[in-house]
Amino acid sequence: MTDPVRLAFLTTHPVQYAAPLFRRIAADPDIGLTVFYASDLTVREFADPGFGRRIAWDVPLLDGYRSDFLEAWGGTGQLDLLRPFSRGLARRLKEGRFDCLAIHGYSRPVHWLAALTARRLGIRVLFRDEATPISRRRGPVRRALKRVFFAAIDRLADGWLTIGSLNAAYYRQQGVAEEKLFACPYAVDNAFFRNAAPDEGLRLRRAMGIPDGAPVILYASKLQRRKHADHLLAAFQRLTPVPASGPPPHLVFAGDGELMPDLRAMAEGMDTVHFLGFQGQKDLIACYAMCDVFVLPSSCEPWGLVVNEAMNLGKAIIVSDQVGCGPDLVRHGENGFVVPVGDIGAMAKALGALCADPDLAASMGRRSLEIVSGWDFEADLRGIRQALGLPPLP
Repeated sequence: MTDPVRLAFLTTHPVQYAAPLFRRIAADPDIGLTVFYASDLTVREFADPGFGRRIAWDVPLLDGYRSDFLEAWGGTGQLDLLRPFSRGLARRLKEGRFDCLAIHGYSRPVHWLAALTARRLGIRVLFRDEATPISRRRGPVRRALKRVFFAAIDRLADGWLTIGSLNAAYYRQQGVAEEKLFACPYAVDNAFFRNAAPDEGLRLRRAMGIPDGAPVILYASKLQRRKHADHLLAAFQRLTPVPASGPPPHLVFAGDGELMPDLRAMAEGMDTVHFLGFQGQKDLIACYAMCDVFVLPSSCEPWGLVVNEAMNLGKAIIVSDQVGCGPDLVRHGENGFVVPVGDIGAMAKALGALCADPDLAASMGRRSLEIVSGWDFEADLRGIRQALGLPPLP
């Protein structure tokens, strides 16, 4: 029996989406995983600028896999491009006799130093990041500088773990060779989100005073301006009460952030618009179970894991054409609709079609469930094993 491949994974802080993936990798007997974190900020209540409030995650972030927190010059209490500036990784890599270092993110100087350190120690380097051609507005100068940057950083990389088709396309645009790309889809813990009690959504609907049979549209994300929850509300306001013979549709916002005051002002006097505020992972399951249609109208959205989550509850999806998961998960006319970002009329039309036809919404929801079933941690593990040079699983 051969020794497992020793894989170190470097990332900034514990994240609710990544923890179950790390648990799945750690369960593979062929991989000895240790995750190195630059900060422990998120394992307790912390201030999240995107939500505009202090939050605490309601799911375990460190269970089921080995992890270690790095020291840092200047402390570990700030998360930005330059902080924390970690130290002690080289010693840990040597003592652990690691074979490979995977790094989430390539823009932080400390990650460049980590890659250089690993290469000096003879350790292979993999990068994983969220960038896509639509994740940020880039002019000609910025695009040219990116090509120069990638020409340098790619020399440190043995491989790139791609989260989806747009992410892979972005690396190709930067000159990364095809043989260095390994599919590692941006997935969520599908089983966790499918573990909803049959009547959980119904209970939440009734607690909110939403009539049985009323179509429910859900937005669940940070209320940041670039996510355009106001566009969704404007499109909702254009809807006529459909179906004409039943209760009108309701719109639910689950989340918090800078746009909340504007949304409340726009919705003043509307008893079919509801604001739940920030919801933890467990609370979100009931929100997804309650809705018929899930909408993410963002611009410059690298992925949008909330779409994965809603699809696991079998929901029809509407996204803008600047949501990164769209090309992989949302098939226009099949499990939902992709509309031009900022096109409120197109969004209203898509909403109207789904609210007026419950059978269409339900059939699209079933297709969502089929699509996301193959977008899971097993697919991630296959890509990671390939990148590590391990044989495919049977």
